[in-house]
Amino acid sequence: MELRHLRYFVTVAEELHFRRAAERLHVAQPAVSEQIRKLEAELGVTLLNRTQRSVSLTAPGSALLEEARRVLRQADVAARAARSAKEQELGRLRVGYLVDSLPASIPQALAAFRDAVPGIEVLLESGPSIRLAADVRRGALDVAIVSLPAAVGDLQVTSLGEEGAVCAVPAGDRLAGHDSVTPEQIGERRLVLLPRTQNPAFYDGVVSTWRAAGLMPGLVEAAEPDVGHALLAVAAGAGVAVLPASAAQRASVAGVQLLPLEPGPVCEIAVISRDEVSTPVAGFVTLAARFARSAARRERLAVLAA
Repeated sequence: MELRHLRYFVTVAEELHFRRAAERLHVAQPAVSEQIRKLEAELGVTLLNRTQRSVSLTAPGSALLEEARRVLRQADVAARAARSAKEQELGRLRVGYLVDSLPASIPQALAAFRDAVPGIEVLLESGPSIRLAADVRRGALDVAIVSLPAAVGDLQVTSLGEEGAVCAVPAGDRLAGHDSVTPEQIGERRLVLLPRTQNPAFYDGVVSTWRAAGLMPGLVEAAEPDVGHALLAVAAGAGVAVLPASAAQRASVAGVQLLPLEPGPVCEIAVISRDEVSTPVAGFVTLAARFARSAARRERLAVLAA
C-alpha cells in the first residue's frame, strides 16, 4: 500500500466527487480512478459506491478513512522532521583540526566563511588525525585539516600546500641567536615531540630527518597533546622541541625561542571531506584552498625579495 493510494482515497472520500478530487490533487481524473481501483484490489474490498450521479463510502471505506488520515498525518510529521534535521545540519559547519598543525590560512578561511554565510554556526574540534578522519567518514565532522600521509581512505582530499618545522630551544641556549637550525646542530639532544597518535605524519618525519642525518636522539613525548605543554617542557629542560611550523604562529612561552628547522620534515596539509557534501561545506573547502594558495604566493614573493 502506497501513501499515494491513501492520499487519493482520502481526497475522494472528502469530496465524494472524482473530478473535484482530481482538481485538488492536480492530476487527471482517470489517474485518480485508477489509483482507487488499485487500492481496492490490493485490499480486496470495495471502498466507494459509485453511480453516475454520486459517490459514497462503503463500510470498509469508512473504516479505512480515519486510519488513512492518521497514517498521512504521521507521514507528514516524519517528512517535516527529516527536513528540519537537514536544515539544522546545513546550518552548521563542524571542523576538526590537529592541535599542533593549523596553518594561518585556516583561521582566515573561517573568518571569510563567517562573513559570507553569517547564519552558519561553526563548531571546532581538535583531535588526533586518525580520529578526525574517522569522524569525517561517519559524518560527525564535516571537514578536518590533517597532515598527510594519513588514513583518509576514500575521503575527498584537497591539498593546502606543505608545512615545514620549527625547533624550540631555551632562550639561553647556544642556538638561540641563530636564524635557523639544522638537525646536525641539535645533534643527539633529546627531542620533545607531541604524542605520535596526534600527528603520525609529522612525528615520523622528524624521526626520518634525524636518521637521514645519521643521528639517534632520545625522544620525549609530551605528557599532554598540547603545543604549550611541549614548550613548557623545553623551558623546564626536558630537551629541544620539534613542532610543525604553524605552531610558531599560535603559541609562545616566555624563555623559549622558536627557530626554523632547515632541513626539517615537510608534511602536506590537506582538508578532508566526504565526496557528497552540502553547499556550505563545499564553500569552506574552496575558501581554505584559496587562502592557502594566497599564503603560498606571499611566501614565494618574500623569499624572492630576500
